Amino acid sequence: MNLRVALYTFGQFSMPADNPVNDGFHLRNDPILENIENAPGFLARSGYASDPGPEPWGEEIYPRFYKERGDGWSPASLSLWSDLASPMAFSYFGLHAEALSHGREWFQKPQWPPYVLWWVDGSHMPQWRDAVVRHEHLHDKGATAFAFDFKHPFDASGQPTKIDRERLKAIVGLQAKQG
Repeated sequence: MNLRVALYTFGQFSMPADNPVNDGFHLRNDPILENIENAPGFLARSGYASDPGPEPWGEEIYPRFYKERGDGWSPASLSLWSDLASPMAFSYFGLHAEALSHGREWFQKPQWPPYVLWWVDGSHMPQWRDAVVRHEHLHDKGATAFAFDFKHPFDASGQPTKIDRERLKAIVGLQAKQG
């Protein structure tokens, strides 16, 4: 069985999405989405019904932490990766990491996990609703093989594991060469 890692991220803007305070987020969003397409270990991502690009993986829904304020949306992503080190390298090094350093300018301090990871088999395409279930599970029960984070990862067999630091360094090096 060909197992892959699913990654769901969720944030809530502090101000309405179109407020100028969020301009930095919006300026970085498209370049980050372009970078992800060439990221080592990246396999695919869900698109959004409202945007051009990849097809959405089901109806986009949000976890119970979402508070509608007239925007009709909140920053969220759903993607598939070949291993645990790849999404970690993309998230915490390069342009995405630079954007994360500005998160306090744009987002509410979360009272929920900002992301969740889980393993899916090669024939399964995760849906937004699957991601929300996993996200809420991580919040409610902590890291388990069903839903976990980079601090408390699980391997594909459901056992606690550690991120392969040598692989992480190699991926970061590849990303640096790609620019």
